Amino acid sequence: MNIILSLLIFGVILIVLNVMARRHIPYATRVFTGLGLGVIFGLALQWFFGATSETISKIIAWTNLVGEGYVLFLQMLVIPLVFISMVRAFTTMEEDSAIGKIGAHVLALLVGTVMIAAIVGMASVLLFHLDGATFTQGVAESARIEGLYDQQAQVVNLTLPQQILQFIPKNVFEDFAGLRPTSTISVVIFSIFVGTAYRGVRRKQPEHALIFEKMIDSFHAIVMRIVTLVLRLAPYGIFALMTKMMATSSGSAMINLGTFVVALYVALAVMFGIHLLVLLLFGISPIQYIKKAAPILSFAFTSRSSAGALPFNIRTQVDVLGVDAPTANFSATFGLSIGQNGCAGIYPAMLIAMVTPTAGIDITNPIYGLTVIGTIAISSFGVAGVGGGATFAALIAFGTLGLPVEMIGLLVSVEPIIDMGRTALNVSDSMIAGLVTSKRLGFLDEKVLHDDQATVTVE
Repeated sequence: MNIILSLLIFGVILIVLNVMARRHIPYATRVFTGLGLGVIFGLALQWFFGATSETISKIIAWTNLVGEGYVLFLQMLVIPLVFISMVRAFTTMEEDSAIGKIGAHVLALLVGTVMIAAIVGMASVLLFHLDGATFTQGVAESARIEGLYDQQAQVVNLTLPQQILQFIPKNVFEDFAGLRPTSTISVVIFSIFVGTAYRGVRRKQPEHALIFEKMIDSFHAIVMRIVTLVLRLAPYGIFALMTKMMATSSGSAMINLGTFVVALYVALAVMFGIHLLVLLLFGISPIQYIKKAAPILSFAFTSRSSAGALPFNIRTQVDVLGVDAPTANFSATFGLSIGQNGCAGIYPAMLIAMVTPTAGIDITNPIYGLTVIGTIAISSFGVAGVGGGATFAALIAFGTLGLPVEMIGLLVSVEPIIDMGRTALNVSDSMIAGLVTSKRLGFLDEKVLHDDQATVTVE
């Protein structure tokens, strides 16, 4: 009876969110409403039944149809979005000479900022005296650690050069199917080859290139429409995901990990401040950026999906920030799988700094510190944009440095909480790369950037 009543309440809340949509309540309002209701409903379930009760397990098994279903739809979009966005960057670009400049600038900014993020992450651990910290290992943590051993087996015997070779798509159909951990970056590489081939065909056989361009435009329109349909599910999915997180999270585990959560969010805030400083150095108003980027950063925070935010990211750069379309496509797509400051920079750096004392290593040693930063920069390539990317980046870094992976598994209790901030920072660094590149190359439309009426929605 308790299960049926709880699911009825869950269904009523879904109906309320649907009514809000029908009444055209702003999208951001509906997303945050879903977030808030999920927190309240999840806490209520835990209060009445207990986080580890069989009743909670059965309730979550049904609510997961909405929450995990939403995540799976987002994962469905990753490869098509990456491919079409990258290829379209080539088809919408007028000058061939600009391609190399845009790509080089975007990559330099993404890799440069992820290296700075690694330094910030390690500094935060030292500031909060978390080096050598130990956390409680419960049933969930033990299960997560066992799973990590299986994942680590994919990279543990590979040298760093061999890991880099894994990025090359030897079977593009395998990567389009997402069957490898590095499939995302492999699809990016294949897309660059397709785009480069298109540019060559356009010079020699313009009639064939025109057919291909129209085909890509049509494919892009269809994919963007699918994206819109999926993103409309965000309020419902976020409500269900937050319900699960709050209903099943162990209060004692979260208290035990509270210092780490605070330290991570301090590091994220510092890195976001560095993003704003970078804009200031290139003559771009940080205040204007904050005002205009707030909707997409809020969406990234609540959805926990860089991939789901990709189309919103591109449209925000072009229609709200004044970035040219090719640069926006490059930065948003590269940022989905390369140099993510939150998931691939701060997070693995913090874990490494925490575990090195237990391995008898001094993280403050300059040589070792530089080794960690370089390893993180390399491991930041190929991070997927929907769930699990941070774990994979950490596993590569830990495997390369020969560190035990248990620390990664001990944070499972707070994973959803820390993933929100990490994802928002990931999206921010891709937009910073786009803004600065567009400004440096003289493509930035300053009128759009300073037009307070320029807005974009997910609808």
